[in-house]
Amino acid sequence: MLLFFGLTVVPTMGVANQKTDKTSIDICQMLASGYEPTYELLILSPVQFEKELELLVSHKENIGVSTILVTLDEVYNDIGEDGRDEPEKIKYFIKSAIEEWETKYVLLVGGKKGQLPLWHFPVRYVSMDNGWEPHFISDLYYADIYDENDDFSSWDSDRDGHYGEWYCGEEPDDINIDLSPDVAVGRLPCRNKLEVKIVVGKIIDYETSVYDGPWFNDMVVVAGDTYLEYQDPKWKGYEGEYYADRALENMTGFNPIRLYTSDETLTGQSDVINAVNQGCGFLYFVGHGNPRTWGNHPPNNKTFVDGLSVQNMHKLKNKYMYPVCVVSGCHNNQFDVAILNILKGVLEDGLHFFSLGGGKFWRSEWAPECWGWRMTRKIGGGSIATIGCTALGHTKEDKSAFAGGINELEVQFFKQYGQNNVEVLGDTWAAAVSWYVDTYPVDWNASGTIDLRDSWVDAQVVQSWSLFGDPSLKIGGYS
Repeated sequence: MLLFFGLTVVPTMGVANQKTDKTSIDICQMLASGYEPTYELLILSPVQFEKELELLVSHKENIGVSTILVTLDEVYNDIGEDGRDEPEKIKYFIKSAIEEWETKYVLLVGGKKGQLPLWHFPVRYVSMDNGWEPHFISDLYYADIYDENDDFSSWDSDRDGHYGEWYCGEEPDDINIDLSPDVAVGRLPCRNKLEVKIVVGKIIDYETSVYDGPWFNDMVVVAGDTYLEYQDPKWKGYEGEYYADRALENMTGFNPIRLYTSDETLTGQSDVINAVNQGCGFLYFVGHGNPRTWGNHPPNNKTFVDGLSVQNMHKLKNKYMYPVCVVSGCHNNQFDVAILNILKGVLEDGLHFFSLGGGKFWRSEWAPECWGWRMTRKIGGGSIATIGCTALGHTKEDKSAFAGGINELEVQFFKQYGQNNVEVLGDTWAAAVSWYVDTYPVDWNASGTIDLRDSWVDAQVVQSWSLFGDPSLKIGGYS
């Protein structure tokens, strides 16, 4: 099978300022001429977003990033019988792109179709049941192409159609998943053409205007006391503020702006909005979240301080001064939320769904859109990209070893940029994930409840960590 047989592609040479026209390339002519294209960036999208993305392709070409835009219809036609369902067909196509086009970055464009239980771009749910959620979305599935033997990794070793299947406290059904990215993957979970136009415009503005802006050297961190000591003596100290300080230590040369509950620089959402509106290169939230909001506690106090909610993001006015945002909290990037989930909840749980004594309404899965996507697609403000969890954000407090967890992964992201000089967004994300997998390797054959639980947490941490944004984005823009 030849990957580009039958495709309508945007031909690229990686030459700056090259004009790109939508052209059909005949594979026989291509082979006869010895033309072997390489595409650093692969954009995958439903056909209805194709026109809005052509501007992004042209921009990437103009800055020297060879790019190809392929529609999902073209993917399915090209792959043919390979792949059991649409996500697996897409994954096979990405594999071919790596091998034949030397692709390094893959941008998935599309989320839910408005509030309907339908998708513009397919998602892969992994079955990591822990009693809270039976499954969650993992875009790492599209990045982890090969297993340890360099064979295609289906994430379904028992071939039962359930992917990454591992019930917490039990031995995994699907084993020996590599979990290390072979390509950097980001998603723009756009629900309509307008959102595509907004984020494309932000990406182009960012890469062409951010460079050498004085505001970029500010880093805002927002944190508090994530785990209260009175609830467990091991939870001594202010965990959110501790990890925020560790992140700042890795960002040499950046001006730290701390919003902490311990010194009351964080008392509410206005503190965050005012700081972000001044512009900053990086923005790091460390605390608790759900699809609709984020916040944290004052020192050893169960009071919850709201840091930023979806309904107040319209107040973000940091136009052309967009940070890379990392948010530590449960479900902030859970992009399968929809208003219709209220109806689903009532059908499943009846009026108990709204109960204060254990109903699921407070999980906010009925939000029209999730926190991370609202932050990213906010017009005239917000972030240029948001990295966060599509599921529960497990930390070291969830492990018997009391080491690892989502906070260490986040700090490693900042270390990769600030200390190791990894300046392309997707590379920074992938390097952090690879570091975590190497540092806390999953024991797929672990025996004993403690070992199983810790390995389960480590697998879930990287599988749920999702990048909303362009993985080929040059952090800080081009000169």
